[in-house]
Amino acid sequence: MKAPIKSYLSVTKKEWNGMVVFIILIALVLAAPYVYQTFCKDNIINFKEFDKAVALLGRGKKQTRGSNSLPGSKKAANAVLFTFDPNNLTDEGWQKLGLNERQVKVINNYKAKGGKFYTKADVKKMYSVTDADYQRLEPYINIPNTYHHSEKAAPGEVIEINTADSAKLTRIRGIGPAFAMRIIRYRERVGGFYKKEQLKEVFGIDETKYAEIENGISVNGRRITKLNVNTATFNQLQRFPYLSYKQMNAILEYHAQHGDYESIDDMKNIAILNEGILRKIEPYLVFK
Repeated sequence: MKAPIKSYLSVTKKEWNGMVVFIILIALVLAAPYVYQTFCKDNIINFKEFDKAVALLGRGKKQTRGSNSLPGSKKAANAVLFTFDPNNLTDEGWQKLGLNERQVKVINNYKAKGGKFYTKADVKKMYSVTDADYQRLEPYINIPNTYHHSEKAAPGEVIEINTADSAKLTRIRGIGPAFAMRIIRYRERVGGFYKKEQLKEVFGIDETKYAEIENGISVNGRRITKLNVNTATFNQLQRFPYLSYKQMNAILEYHAQHGDYESIDDMKNIAILNEGILRKIEPYLVFK
């Protein structure tokens, strides 16, 4: 019994040497911090010098901020203020008022898209015009009181939406530049409107907005652009927002297999085209 235990607990010379080396390494690691402190003393921080450096740094930042704001401040200080109408002011006029080229470019982009300034607050809405700029310019903005009213249609006047350009569409009460552009883009895509209710398909025109503008518009259905379904390509069919990819492909495949369509009734044989879709696309199709 003793022999196996003795054999289990016995240590060879090689193992003993390894243990000695391991113990020496542990001792060196534990002693290293104390040896380092003995030979390498920490430097004492001079807080007076530190405070002086912080003060100089803070003074430098103030100077930097001052120099960065100098061009804008100088431009505002050199601005010549005068009474102006923002709807017809030239680039030179805006720059004379203290605005830079980037700010003027944003304003011109807004006006190029049909945007107009009806009130002083409309100038403030321009993201390129800072609050400081608006505070300087606000007393000098002069928009004629008749400007807004002359732009809108008179009570009882009706505007035909298939032929109206963006300027004329904005005369409809309840339609601004953004809605006018959306109406034109949608009109160009589908080929024109054949009934007024289609305006509710334009993004942003819900039942409430439609009720607001309904009495001020009319539709000339003869002004729509029609498409010969028997010669139409896939790209031409894509103009219709009512058709899915599969439905457009089915129209072309059915024509390839059965020949020309004689009327909308032939298209009823296409299983994935329901009555609702056929009613929407029928006004735009010709079959000969």
